[in-house]
Amino acid sequence: MNKELFKNEEKAIFTLRALYKQYGYLPFKMSKFEEYDLYVQNKDFLVSDRVITFNDTNGKLLALKPDVTLSIIKNTAFESGCKQKVYYNENVYRVSPSTHQFKEIMQTGLECIGDIDLYDIFEVVYLGAKSLACVSEDFSLDVSDMAILSAILDGVSDDEMFKKEITRLISEKNRHEAIALCKKYALDDESIDALVSLTGMYGEMSRVLEMLSPICKGEKAQVAYERLKALCTLLLSTEYASKIKLDFSLVNDMNYYNGIVFKGFLNGIPEGVLSGGEYGTLMQKMGRRGDAIGFALYLDTLEALDKSTRDFDVDTLLIYDDKTNASRIIEAKNNLIAQGKSVSAQRAIPQKLRYKEAIDLRGGR
Repeated sequence: MNKELFKNEEKAIFTLRALYKQYGYLPFKMSKFEEYDLYVQNKDFLVSDRVITFNDTNGKLLALKPDVTLSIIKNTAFESGCKQKVYYNENVYRVSPSTHQFKEIMQTGLECIGDIDLYDIFEVVYLGAKSLACVSEDFSLDVSDMAILSAILDGVSDDEMFKKEITRLISEKNRHEAIALCKKYALDDESIDALVSLTGMYGEMSRVLEMLSPICKGEKAQVAYERLKALCTLLLSTEYASKIKLDFSLVNDMNYYNGIVFKGFLNGIPEGVLSGGEYGTLMQKMGRRGDAIGFALYLDTLEALDKSTRDFDVDTLLIYDDKTNASRIIEAKNNLIAQGKSVSAQRAIPQKLRYKEAIDLRGGR
């Protein structure tokens, strides 16, 4: 089977499935439907709170799943010292940011749930990087830590509205408005400098850790810092060390995420293609013991990579007419396919079809 004939998202499915199995993750398969209440109770966790719903034959309100993680959590049980490690390849149904219409989106990913430790966190972040590398060598993975941000915020203010607003400004890298907001809430200069510094705290792991150390004051912040430092030490020992950056403008909802968060990018695609993190707070909210970390790779975004990396749609265009014998077309096409080429046989040249070569079989040629 020639994998060059597959689209990027199709090749990714085959490659990543083998990768996750190799690391001990088991396949998880779920129904297309889930009780609507599951999503209503956790709507802030979803990319979009708009969900396709319908009534079952018994009158119960069901939904086409807009998310996989919630269903996996729902079906896990805690065992001390153990982790449930699963991977999935599922379609989800949510509103597309580009078209603002519902779209069926293929995503693949994995979840590690239970009594997780530093190794588990490292493994998931590492597999996030390895997943990106399986699609393209030209990738980057940005990592942040919600536990550090939360500890720093708790150390400077008790005002929840302030925390929400400053978190938004940090995510936007908006230094000017961040300073103005801090002054509005009468923060001291040291606290202002600490928070504003986070807007520009991006780069190579060791360098950012040096910048971060002075502002991690208090026991909670120091514990989180040492944990992040230990994770970075492990990541720096991998083949992807130069691809992984720390970026403290990367933030997720603190109502769900309580530790490491990360986002992956591929050159040629303007949006993030992979997103993940620790969601222990979500576990607690759903009444589950233990912690969890996972990520999803959005395969639909890889369509853009197909378009940006290919100069043509097929290798060869076969052109024929009414006088061309069908057996001649079959023979020509089979010969080309045997050479590993992709072939389209057409009576006329499609306007938008990009091809390397054209072979004219009209009139018996």
